[in-house]
Amino acid sequence: MNNNILIVDDDTELTDLLVQYLEPEGFHVVCVHDGESAVKKALNQAFDAIILDVMLPKLNGFEVLKAIREHLQTPVLMLTARGDDIDRIVGLEIGADDYLPKPCNPRELVARLRAILRRTQKIPTQRPIIEHQGILVDCSKRLATHNNEPMDLTNAEFNILEMLIKSPGQAFSKEELTEYALGRKYTAYDRSIDVHISNLRNKLGDNQAGEPLVKTVRGFGYMFNA
Repeated sequence: MNNNILIVDDDTELTDLLVQYLEPEGFHVVCVHDGESAVKKALNQAFDAIILDVMLPKLNGFEVLKAIREHLQTPVLMLTARGDDIDRIVGLEIGADDYLPKPCNPRELVARLRAILRRTQKIPTQRPIIEHQGILVDCSKRLATHNNEPMDLTNAEFNILEMLIKSPGQAFSKEELTEYALGRKYTAYDRSIDVHISNLRNKLGDNQAGEPLVKTVRGFGYMFNA
């Protein structure tokens, strides 16, 4: 079964190129070229993932992402200008699953898409339900609650929480977390995991001792505070 992909970019030459590359790879691709059309299309048609440019007419990519996240947790891969760290961080904070700088290599884009889809389309067979410090994670249904209240987590945030809460008190490196949560290798100066962790911390809050539930292990990575 082909994965349905929505591409949102006002560069029609680029979208045509991506369609030519993605469809032979087994993707069914729909393209729109402005932010308003992107929101309408995303909310009215089912997609397995969305490729979203930041610079768009009518609504920019951040506004589109905010509108989508109010209703859907469809994985979003954002395209940002090369070297524009602010755009990348803002996109991740709003709820993007990953980013790719433009101009991008189509082969890398396919690899990123497949990585995101692998993380979100796992077959839920006999995966555990984990409970710790008021947080319950149902790994099969990919649902989490905090003090019995549903948590609104992005796919990346859920993956990070799942990995950490399975082994409270065990430190995981940024390399391990990036590979597990995002399905790709960690690279130097990549702040994706740090931003996802920051978002997750804000949603989890502190434990009864007033300490963050996700603890920084300086110079290494992060752990779930046991």
